[in-house]
Amino acid sequence: MKPIISIKNLVKQYSYYKKQPGLLGSIKSLFHREKLYVEAVKGISFEIQPGEFVGFVGPNGAGKTTTLKMLSGILYPTSGDVDVLNHKPFEREPEFQKQFALVMGQKNQLWWDLPAIESFLLNKAIYEIPDALFKKNLDELSELLDIKDILDVQVRKLSLGQRMKCELVAALLHSPKVLFLDEPTIGLDVISQNAIREFLKAYNKEKGATIILTSHYMQDIRRLCDRVIIIDHGQLLYDGTYDALHTQYSDSKTVEFTLANRVDAKEIEVFGKILSQKDRTFSIKIPREKTAEITGKILEKFQVDDIVIHERDIEEIIEEIFTDKKMRD
Repeated sequence: MKPIISIKNLVKQYSYYKKQPGLLGSIKSLFHREKLYVEAVKGISFEIQPGEFVGFVGPNGAGKTTTLKMLSGILYPTSGDVDVLNHKPFEREPEFQKQFALVMGQKNQLWWDLPAIESFLLNKAIYEIPDALFKKNLDELSELLDIKDILDVQVRKLSLGQRMKCELVAALLHSPKVLFLDEPTIGLDVISQNAIREFLKAYNKEKGATIILTSHYMQDIRRLCDRVIIIDHGQLLYDGTYDALHTQYSDSKTVEFTLANRVDAKEIEVFGKILSQKDRTFSIKIPREKTAEITGKILEKFQVDDIVIHERDIEEIIEEIFTDKKMRD
């Protein structure tokens, strides 16, 4: 199957001028300025198949938003090849622009002083959406996101969660094949975050849309994305499934169990490092490859009321990846 998104050796370089501090530095800069360069994206490559839901992860300044802007045609790459929907995004062809959408959690595309419906009607005209399709999509999206009763309310009077839902509706009215989401749940309360996650999950499944999601909330990635791409300082660090991320970067698991009777902690230490103990409940760290063996021995030796095996938190794993890279650099 031909990928819907393909980038090869993508590079984005910015130039800026260095100015010496103080008044003297300002005067000198009138006659001579030192030009410097910084690479926001450093030769990354990957392909995305139609219908994939991909998490794009990295710390602030990693190059996530810059990459999305190049994929959507907002920025022109310094070098490398970019192909989205069989188009070069930076050429900004009308046919391409009608097939994708970009939603940025910190940017507002709706008219602030007008009701959301006015922005929707404007998008209808821009994307040349037929009347019947517009009504169908608006009714469906409004129902899914539960915003039917706020369509005629000024955007400035909506809560952050309501505005984000309206942003999604505005982006999806023209039924894009590719959706770029940059921090869509940033600043939202837990209820609004969950509502948007459930909507995106259902939309991806029902419409088959290809979605790239950046988020600092790892709960977004955990619940929505089967595949994870991790970048840092513009470099690709990992590209694979969410499950494989645990296998590749985590050599341990946590076993939490509650015993029927009290035992001395020394009897538990032989099975693994004790992370915590509360009354008859222990939490221990064990090697991943010995999970079955050790849990079997625990069940054999003690009377166990309850036992649960946990993977390491994805936040810990990703933090460790970034830390290891900084130490290597």
